[in-house]
Amino acid sequence: MPVEFLTDAQAAAYAAYDGAPSRTELERFFFLDDADREMVDGKRRSHNRLGFAAQLTTARYLGVFLDDPTDVPAEVVDYLAEQLGIEAPRY
Repeated sequence: MPVEFLTDAQAAAYAAYDGAPSRTELERFFFLDDADREMVDGKRRSHNRLGFAAQLTTARYLGVFLDDPTDVPAEVVDYLAEQLGIEAPRY
């Protein structure tokens, strides 16, 4: 996507988290409903399920996929891991 019309600060913030989402945003954008769970549960290992859920909900929240899929705030990872019943990785 062309970004020449954006300021340097806007271009740097595009397709990136601006800090951790609020609790309300977590509940709205990062909640895994039955359809989400069906897609996520099709992945074999817990880290694949967590990564897929992070990409799915990030695209829902930001409207794009991250260039680096590990650039997800720890609060999002923890919220998703709790829903999936798996232990969140520690960085």
